Amino acid sequence: MVRTGRGRDAPALDPVAIEEPLEVRLHGTPFAVIMRTPGADRELAAGFLLAEGVIASGADLGAVEHCRHPGHPELHNVVNVFVTAAARPALDRHLAERRLVVTGSSCGLCGRVTIESLSRRAAPVPLAWTMTPDAVRRLPDWLRARQEMFDATGGLHGAGLFDAGGACLGFAEDVGRHNAVDKVIGGLLLDDGLPACRAALAVSGRVSFEIVQKAWIAGVPLVCAVSAPSSLAIDLAETAGITLVAFARAGGFNVYTHGARVHA
Repeated sequence: MVRTGRGRDAPALDPVAIEEPLEVRLHGTPFAVIMRTPGADRELAAGFLLAEGVIASGADLGAVEHCRHPGHPELHNVVNVFVTAAARPALDRHLAERRLVVTGSSCGLCGRVTIESLSRRAAPVPLAWTMTPDAVRRLPDWLRARQEMFDATGGLHGAGLFDAGGACLGFAEDVGRHNAVDKVIGGLLLDDGLPACRAALAVSGRVSFEIVQKAWIAGVPLVCAVSAPSSLAIDLAETAGITLVAFARAGGFNVYTHGARVHA
């Protein structure tokens, strides 16, 4: 890499964000390929399968394992998931209906899941928890303080779950916003920490339909984004009973849905 225009023009070392494919297999059968930043792969696979409706809770998971073989080092990018006997009929239906899907790091499975289908899977999040305006204002700072890889590369998104006092319940970075969210939610899923009914999800960048979708399935009552929301994200948050906050920066924020949850 040659740096130009910032001081002396000269060759230099510049850390870059890693992007590699992760193949998710179900009982050995290829199911999806996710372009992601390596790390927290088990959590990513679990969160992804929860969002896709393959599993309904952590109780459906039997094992989530990296494939390993001394003669095939590329298998470190393969995760094999096994579900319990009770969840196997739903798994068989998904495998019968779905071809192998590749999800890019730039977006999730855009538009594949509808608001109506989500409404059949999850009830609206109840208004049983509030967060002060001061705590909401601080969510981007709590998130930013943990983004060490972003500091090094400038190329990773962050997602974090925080309680009303600022305690971090989970954090992840990835080249994909939705991957970072899957890693955080998948970590709680593997630790039997769902639903996350007393947590706020903070994300860097904008908030899309897919991110609100993942929050709803995880029972998260508040989503806060540093940048803009999409129109469909707002529609879904309204239906889901989720408080959607966006443009959270410079000490201010916009509340788009269910503002009663932001209460002093």
